[in-house]
Amino acid sequence: MSRGTRGAKGESKQERKIVHLEREALQTALGTRQHKYIGKPQPLIDGVDKSTGRGKYSGDFNFPDALVGRILRSPHAHARIVSIDVSAALAMEGVRAVVTGADTDTPFGVLPVARDEYALAKEKVRYKGEEVAAVAAVDAWTAEQALAAIQVVYEPLRSYTDPREAMADGAEQIQPHKPGNIEREVDHEFGDVDAGFAASDAILEEEFYAPEVTHAQMEPHAAVGQWDEQHGRLTLWCSTQVPYYVHMSLSAVMGLDMSQIRVIKPMVGGGFGCKTEAQSYEMICGLLARKARGTVKLVVSREEVFFAHRGRPATWTRLRLGCTNDGRLQAVSAEVIQRGGAYGGYGVVTILYAGALLNAIYNIRNVRYKGFRVLTNTPANGAMRGHGTVDTRFAFESMLDMMARKLGLDAVELRKRNLLQTPTMTVNDLLVNSYGYPECIDKVLEASHYHAKVGKLPFGKGIGFAGSHYCSGSAKPVNRSHMPHAVVTMKLDIDGSITLFTGAAEIGQGSSTVMMQIAAEVIGVSPARFRVVAADSAITPKDNGSYSSRVTLYVGNATVQAAERMRDVVFQAAARGLNAFPIDVELVGDEFRLISDPDKTLPFKDMVEIALSYEGTIVTKGTYATPKITHGGENYRGAGIGASPAFSYSAQAVEVDVDIRTGKVTVENVTVAHDCGFALNPLSVRGQVEGSVWMGMAQGRQEETNYENGLPLAPNLLDYRFPTIMESPPIETIIVESNESGGPFGAKEAGEGSLAAFLPALANAIHDAIGVRVKDLPLSPEKVHAAIQQARKARKVSAAPIAEAGR
Repeated sequence: MSRGTRGAKGESKQERKIVHLEREALQTALGTRQHKYIGKPQPLIDGVDKSTGRGKYSGDFNFPDALVGRILRSPHAHARIVSIDVSAALAMEGVRAVVTGADTDTPFGVLPVARDEYALAKEKVRYKGEEVAAVAAVDAWTAEQALAAIQVVYEPLRSYTDPREAMADGAEQIQPHKPGNIEREVDHEFGDVDAGFAASDAILEEEFYAPEVTHAQMEPHAAVGQWDEQHGRLTLWCSTQVPYYVHMSLSAVMGLDMSQIRVIKPMVGGGFGCKTEAQSYEMICGLLARKARGTVKLVVSREEVFFAHRGRPATWTRLRLGCTNDGRLQAVSAEVIQRGGAYGGYGVVTILYAGALLNAIYNIRNVRYKGFRVLTNTPANGAMRGHGTVDTRFAFESMLDMMARKLGLDAVELRKRNLLQTPTMTVNDLLVNSYGYPECIDKVLEASHYHAKVGKLPFGKGIGFAGSHYCSGSAKPVNRSHMPHAVVTMKLDIDGSITLFTGAAEIGQGSSTVMMQIAAEVIGVSPARFRVVAADSAITPKDNGSYSSRVTLYVGNATVQAAERMRDVVFQAAARGLNAFPIDVELVGDEFRLISDPDKTLPFKDMVEIALSYEGTIVTKGTYATPKITHGGENYRGAGIGASPAFSYSAQAVEVDVDIRTGKVTVENVTVAHDCGFALNPLSVRGQVEGSVWMGMAQGRQEETNYENGLPLAPNLLDYRFPTIMESPPIETIIVESNESGGPFGAKEAGEGSLAAFLPALANAIHDAIGVRVKDLPLSPEKVHAAIQQARKARKVSAAPIAEAGR
């Protein structure tokens, strides 16, 4: 039999060994050769659809027979439901279905330990705007009239928006299973904190506050539910970052087998964390569709999004820092209170991250953390970009500048004296392999001319520096199982295209584009041959979803494996056509050819015909699960948050101009460096880093959610202020590549780590400009002006010497 003509099942032991050696050679070659398709700017594959309006979002799906869904929401922040009478609504012409809390007895929630929500309130309402009933009608006017016809009798109870009041003795209990209204208490201590403070030459203790903020995504929540009465099946189109968790929740709430549900994620117009858990409106849409025996479209209004927004919780932080005279950090003690809202949501994780990620950026051997996630009569808070870490990083990086000033040291030099030496295991068991933070610092200092400006600019102008970091996923999936964390399949068929199927949600971060680039790079074929199908539970494999910056590393590794297996198939087929071994074949453009005889070629389409002979469609699969790591013979626990496979790092310098008369702060320039391991698509990496800076700027300068009698005061995009393009400063983005060994081609996260550095860099810049330290966010004109007035009163001097004395 001639060389290279036998199929895989007929290979000899020697030939199988050759295939194994070829795979090893491929791995080596991919790591050393110049990349063809990764590491180069690639426009996002859905960019044209989005920019032309051709793309479809959940709210764009119009079915001729679709009913209109509407939700009745509670006018009380805390009350018992005495009775609900829906008879008048049901009697109205054009009303097809009404659902209440009586229509489901199963609670749901993204975390198994916090499944405390019902699709519609049962017995009690716990915040203003909570879902009480819902209707499906032939048109919007009829649906609104039906809501008005529903009679609900409430018994008001005392409500709480301040977590410290909710924790007080005698406070009304919000959830029956959470005494003292404490959703989660975390008490961690690593090293000997008291000894660390005793060894310190300087100790600082300060309090910081960050208000609740929301995601303000362009697309409001929307879902379309279609019930197939004949087969008892539900199809749900919804705007989500986690189709798999929506699928699971629908199954539980509706009492349906998973096989009776199909979840389709169309385009998502922004998520940033607000869509990382199943929400009531999705459950309600499914319940209405089944009860109406048809199709229901439910689009949540902008005001309703603010009523149930799942944003970043208001956070009170008391931080104590101990340091030697030469700037070595000896001990840290942090106490954090978060206003969690009425339900668990992501609260268990959020309060853990706030403390655990005090580590993994600086070398601190003695750390104490006490955190309280407190239930209040406000919307449940959840995950938001930089989940759990942003507010405590604001406090910590502000304190580093304050400590440096106390010791008479340069603030950046103090940070440099506490850098990690990698690879390392932090005191709370976070494993850091790649660490580009030192390079980020140096590049930002150089590009911003920081040392030529800090303390030397004219009064009212200043520059501030800060650093931040974030994880690339976690070893623990939200719902634990022995299944892989990510699965990718690829299909080669008669048309010569390769289709990549993934359950990972493309939410604007460019994940589908990056997976296409990775697959093209491994196989060696142009990205033009690829289609990517993401997030349709009927045809794509299970994936945990897009959250905690997990997709590039997890799904990227699964894509590499699936692509390697597809490469084996196509090169073996090409080798059969060229009467050679696969190791003797190369792919150049759209042709295979012999390395030793480049004139002997095989077109790609002919290879496809050979590959599909006798077998038909070719399908390969790749999976990824985080490796199990032990430390000192014990399971690696990552201080309760799960071991992240990698951490990203960021450094920022922010330049400001402060108007001493009004307190207005103008951001004049931002320089940011981000360590993403390897930039698979530099275009999308830059976009993600700039987006992180932008959200940090919004929270740092303008955003806050306040309540009056439990009602949010700015439930729209006019009153809820964030920067527009008119307020955009120049942002210089520098990509740092540290080569993460566990990531695909060395890549790790790029979308969250840069957010948290902006807030303290802004505060530090304001202090450099006018000598005033503001510790409460946002750093709005009102707060900056109030701080100026307070400083004047305390020092009894005019405005200008405030800054000069501070410097």
